[in-house]
Amino acid sequence: MKAAIVYEFGQAPQYGEYELQALQSPHKVYINVIAAGLHQRVRSQADGSHYTSIGKLPLVPGVDGVGRLPDGRLVYFVMPDDSLGSMAEQTIIDPRRSLPIPDGADPIQIAAVMNPAMSSWVTLRQRSPLKQGSHVLVMGATGSSGQMAVQIAKLLGAERVIAAGRHSERLNRLTAIGADTLVSLEGEPSEVSERLGEAAADVDVVIDYLWGKPAEWAIPSMLKQRQDRSHALDWIQIGSMAGATANIPAAALRSANFRLLGSGQGSLSPTAYLAEFPALINCIAAGTLKLPVQTFPLADVEQAWNASTDPQQRIVLLPGLV
Repeated sequence: MKAAIVYEFGQAPQYGEYELQALQSPHKVYINVIAAGLHQRVRSQADGSHYTSIGKLPLVPGVDGVGRLPDGRLVYFVMPDDSLGSMAEQTIIDPRRSLPIPDGADPIQIAAVMNPAMSSWVTLRQRSPLKQGSHVLVMGATGSSGQMAVQIAKLLGAERVIAAGRHSERLNRLTAIGADTLVSLEGEPSEVSERLGEAAADVDVVIDYLWGKPAEWAIPSMLKQRQDRSHALDWIQIGSMAGATANIPAAALRSANFRLLGSGQGSLSPTAYLAEFPALINCIAAGTLKLPVQTFPLADVEQAWNASTDPQQRIVLLPGLV
């Protein structure tokens, strides 16, 4: 079969022939892939930096997609953590990790939106269930996952959503999709810290796609300026686009009712994730959640990989497009 193939970590995949192994389990089936999203999670898989990486090459990247099962059903599917992903004409899935696509739904939008939306959706329904009227801060709101988090927080009942990110033009777009307050992360660290404290000291939940220095700037300032330090604050760590580590003073953590949680593979069971998929798929199918999309044929995977696109736009590969 034709596939995108990673031969060396850190290098763009190449389009080529990949031998599809025989089915090893009665719980596995072949699926014809229709659309596979190029998410940040896929990039970290392909460069070996994701914490689930098994270090095995060559590999076919891709962590999810939309495809057609042998019985003709159109489904959204997620992949196991191995060397065979979704960026191929065919792949192997466990149908128990797939869900039907509603009639009339756009498979490209499903492939584009599910992964970036999944993190905040599952976080606000499972890890820190959002209460009606809550205030939410999204750190890294100018990326596609952050953009989804702004929409999802509003959809799930947030009264106020604060969007923090770089690039003023992208940040300003977020008011149109639900952001009530914008906080720029550009400038001197002391200034950024003060802005975050002033705007978000009294939020109930933080969805953090950045970690690193932005977390160092935000946490002490927000806790120090909090009106009621006994009021619970859940900081949900999801991504580390700004750095894998953050130096947080111990005294800052003791000074408030502050809970630091992670949300990702391992923090919830696959069953818990799958339980959230139907409602999320229905929201995407209804157009409630959406992203701008740029599509590429699978044969153009190197071009797609290196394309200079808006981070708020999602690239989707189409194995059936020539």
